[in-house]
Amino acid sequence: MTDKTFDLSRRAFLDRALLATAGSVMAGATPWVALAAGAQTAGAGRVRLGVIGTGDRGRALIQNIAKTRNCTVAAICDSYAPNLGKARQWVPAGTPEFADHRAMLDARGLDAVVIATPLDMHARHTLDAFDAGLHVWCEKAMARTIADCGAMVTASQERGKILQIGHQRMFHPTYLNALRRVKAGEIGTITQIRASWHRNNSWRRKVPADSTDRRINWRLYRESSAGLMTELATHQLQVGNWFLDAVPTRVMGSGSICYWKDGREVYDHVALIYEYAGGRKLIYTSLLNNARYGCEEQIQGSKGTIEPELGRIYQEVPPRALALERMQADVQRGHKRTIPIGGATWFPELPVTTPGESLGWGEYDETMLQFEGFGEAVRTGKPLPGLLRQAYQASVASLLGEQAMDGGQALAWPTSLVTI
Repeated sequence: MTDKTFDLSRRAFLDRALLATAGSVMAGATPWVALAAGAQTAGAGRVRLGVIGTGDRGRALIQNIAKTRNCTVAAICDSYAPNLGKARQWVPAGTPEFADHRAMLDARGLDAVVIATPLDMHARHTLDAFDAGLHVWCEKAMARTIADCGAMVTASQERGKILQIGHQRMFHPTYLNALRRVKAGEIGTITQIRASWHRNNSWRRKVPADSTDRRINWRLYRESSAGLMTELATHQLQVGNWFLDAVPTRVMGSGSICYWKDGREVYDHVALIYEYAGGRKLIYTSLLNNARYGCEEQIQGSKGTIEPELGRIYQEVPPRALALERMQADVQRGHKRTIPIGGATWFPELPVTTPGESLGWGEYDETMLQFEGFGEAVRTGKPLPGLLRQAYQASVASLLGEQAMDGGQALAWPTSLVTI
């Protein structure tokens, strides 16, 4: 792909994002999109980012940052040397490298940091960056505890620094178009969302001789992760809150180490119900030994269903009339037709298989637009409106779900959360 081709596809991507949010209702619901799409070009000077954590996810972020018009990677940091070595190919030659994040912060020359470290390190790295006078983009979930999530938000507010969390679906044209159509009333009143993220692998990685299991497989241990809830569910809980325009009133659920009996501490199988005002519900499942249904959300309303992960919208199909009901209607109209004696009087209510309508697709990773928005926020000193609140509430929901499963009882939404 040439620079010219990329520029054209980038504009098409931004055009679709803006089209999906057109209108006063959507402008109020997604005010960050226009700001992100209006990011200044490189001529205004790129925002200098230091990336803390250059594992698989960190390297993917570095590649997306390279596509932006207003950001550049000015330093990389990882306490594990092999990760730094793999990241070199994605940054300009001579980019400073650090094994300790504090050394990178002390070296100056940065405007903000990008945090892609294990979950239990997010709060410490964020607070240290704020202490150094820098803005922060941090991977989701926010932190390992609800208290640490709140501490990150409070520090951002007190220091006047940007804190943006990596929920890229809020910048995805397909999801934005889905939200626009929901707000336009196309699927009626939403009463239930079903979401799932199913995989068929253990998540366990091979441990090199120069490292340890808990360092490489940190997602499998309670001290550093909530497993499926923080690594996967956070994304879809954010989508649920977003489309229902609310936070849950309470959550109940069950979790188990059901299949992978390999010494892990986090659940490999979870099933939860999040209740919202008015009796609405989000039903969430995630497991690691069957990938048939993969990652999906089914947003169900009285007039239709939207599945943004699959990029489809479906209208409700009227139920088929039973034979006896058709005969009664025929008699009332004086209409005659053959009556199938012994024919079926009941039809199994199987899933509807109509093809639906496309919601449209983005051409490449929406993480690029997410970073352009962050760069614009850093330049202006103003956070993109509403993003941090969405991220904070999604992280709280995921960690509250973990607590509900651990305790085997329904838990109410906390009343002592930080106000954003």
